[in-house]
Amino acid sequence: MGPELIALVMFGLLLVGLFMGHPLAFVLGGTAVLGALIAGKPMVLGIVVNRIFGDVLDNYTLIAIPLFVLMAQFLSNSGVTDKMFESLRLLMSNVRGGLALAVVFISILLAATTGIIGASITVMGVMALQPMLRYGYAQSLTAGVIAASGCLGILIPPSIMLILMASYSPLSVGELFAGSMIPGVLLGLLYAGYVALISRLRPDMAPLVEADEQIPRGQLLRMLAIEAVPPLVLILGILGSLLAGIATATEASAIGAILALLIVIVRGRFTLPSFYQALLDTGKTSAMILFIVVGATAFTGVFNITGGLRATQELIRALEFEPWLLIAVMMFIVFILGAFLDWTGIVLLSFPIFLPIVQEIEGISLLWFVCLMAVVLQTSFLTPPFGYALFYLRAIAPREVKTGNIIVGVLPFIALIVGMALLMAAFPGLVTWLPATIYPSSASS
Repeated sequence: MGPELIALVMFGLLLVGLFMGHPLAFVLGGTAVLGALIAGKPMVLGIVVNRIFGDVLDNYTLIAIPLFVLMAQFLSNSGVTDKMFESLRLLMSNVRGGLALAVVFISILLAATTGIIGASITVMGVMALQPMLRYGYAQSLTAGVIAASGCLGILIPPSIMLILMASYSPLSVGELFAGSMIPGVLLGLLYAGYVALISRLRPDMAPLVEADEQIPRGQLLRMLAIEAVPPLVLILGILGSLLAGIATATEASAIGAILALLIVIVRGRFTLPSFYQALLDTGKTSAMILFIVVGATAFTGVFNITGGLRATQELIRALEFEPWLLIAVMMFIVFILGAFLDWTGIVLLSFPIFLPIVQEIEGISLLWFVCLMAVVLQTSFLTPPFGYALFYLRAIAPREVKTGNIIVGVLPFIALIVGMALLMAAFPGLVTWLPATIYPSSASS
């Protein structure tokens, strides 16, 4: 069987498994086994097992994933975000769309301390969803701003997605963290700009909310500043130690977990049951991610050894597109895959195909490409039918919030993500400037 046919068969089996509703990790692993057998090369599976041990189980950088997940669990238990949101809500009570803007700003700060989509959306949804609906905000705007802003955690460092991307590329975690920082914050500000615009154009969607408590503005600012200290200390401890070269990504994640635990203890929120639950939730989330990594490693290993990877790369090269058009095609593929796969599967399936081709294109920074892909992958949480943010929000939303309104609500934010990608294409310095400043020896990456 030729490599072209093997590639078609394996991707066909992958799609069949996904549409049957099976978990991605087992679909990837099962497709790898069936692909090896159909290709008549069952001995390949032994090589794949060795690759899993070498690339996954012995990968020191991947230890950062469970540690960052644990940090996110601790921070959720600390209650920091609740009081920050309440202070910001009261402070912006005389601003039209103030509640939605508070969601965006808190989500940006939350993204820089958690990096877990489920945690961010759940926390913001529980705090903001009911108040926004009660004060007359449109269901679509309410759902859209909470879902989209909650997804910033996977883009703004520290992000487990960027850690995984660094593990499967020649780039360091520090470079990717620095490269994605400006695009991530800018995307959040684009969300805030959209909220401010729609509040002015459609005041019925974001009515003016009178404060139910009369607290002096100076006191509110002091409350907000005090509540912002713990997350800022956490951000400084993680990103400061990493970008300054004091700690590796794994060590920085351990620093973050310890600081988050200290915040929980100082705020008097530490209990043994909550500590045990945090460890349990961390184990579940980490296992889910790493199971997908193992399955994807098996899939790409068989795909590579049987010739499917080379055949796919040659097909893309044969298109002879201009570099900008080739990058656009790759991003479109990532966007389409995002409707059916989660970010883990997309990264692990596309990196072996895309990165060698991008490295061959003169004048294209690999760091810029990976950060561009990280931005486009934001859509994978928002695009139906399998957008995880939609499911998280549906689970915590009251019955009167229709699923259709949630989907309609995220569409403008998907357009803003595409707009951010175009902005990065027009101004690559948004990605490359900060890493080149911090890591001048790696500026040519």
